[in-house]
Amino acid sequence: MDIYEDARTVSRADLAAWLRQLASQLETTGQVFYGAAGAIAVADQVRCELEIEQEDQDEFSIEIEFSWVNPKAATATDAPGVRKAEAATEEPESAEDTTGE
Repeated sequence: MDIYEDARTVSRADLAAWLRQLASQLETTGQVFYGAAGAIAVADQVRCELEIEQEDQDEFSIEIEFSWVNPKAATATDAPGVRKAEAATEEPESAEDTTGE
C-alpha cells in the first residue's frame, strides 16, 4: 500500500537541498513530512539500504530505502503476523553490515 509517491526531475543542487531537509526533519522531529499535509513518524532504529546500479552504459541509479517496524505494533500480542519472540530477538544491522564490506 503506497502512502505517497512523487517523481520529478530536479537539479543536483535541488536534490542535495531536499536530502538535507529530509535529514534535518529526521534529526529534529523524528518525522518525514510529505505532500501538502502528511507526515510519518520514524522509529529510533531503522534498517537502511543503499543500492547503486548501472542500468545500461549511460544510465545509473541510486536507491536509498529506510524501513522500520512501529514499536507499538511489534510488541502488541494481537498484532497480526508478528511473533513476539522474533520481534524481541531481532537486532537491526549496523551501518557496517549494509556496506557490503
